[in-house]
Amino acid sequence: MVTSEPWITLGLGFEQALQRLSDTTREIHVGTVKEQIVGVLILHLSGPLNGYIQTIAVHPDWCRRGIGTQMVEWAEDHIFRQSPNVFLCVSSFNHRARTLYERLGYQQVGELTNFLVECHSEILMRKTRGPLLSFKPVA
Repeated sequence: MVTSEPWITLGLGFEQALQRLSDTTREIHVGTVKEQIVGVLILHLSGPLNGYIQTIAVHPDWCRRGIGTQMVEWAEDHIFRQSPNVFLCVSSFNHRARTLYERLGYQQVGELTNFLVECHSEILMRKTRGPLLSFKPVA
């Protein structure tokens, strides 16, 4: 995770990854193929952006094989049971990821300029099934 983009450009390393993986307020899921871990998914399911995909990381050996798509789709199924919205941020320089999210139906709803590092933005994206106040969670 920390040896690939966007982690490199953002200057994030092992300590930051460990911090995310140790945060008990997040749900952490792993993607596997034949019992080998090929990806990590971190979800934040409370607060103002209930249904936030915080981190999607696919091992470089498994990129461009549909793993990221499957992980996002799994996260959507999980989140849409309790919220009509799925949110995520993507770094402005991470064009491949942004293209994937747009293909999956995400729309840009905001831009946080110079949010994590100078000269780059974080693009806030959302996929929705309707307004929050008319949503009925799945039991």
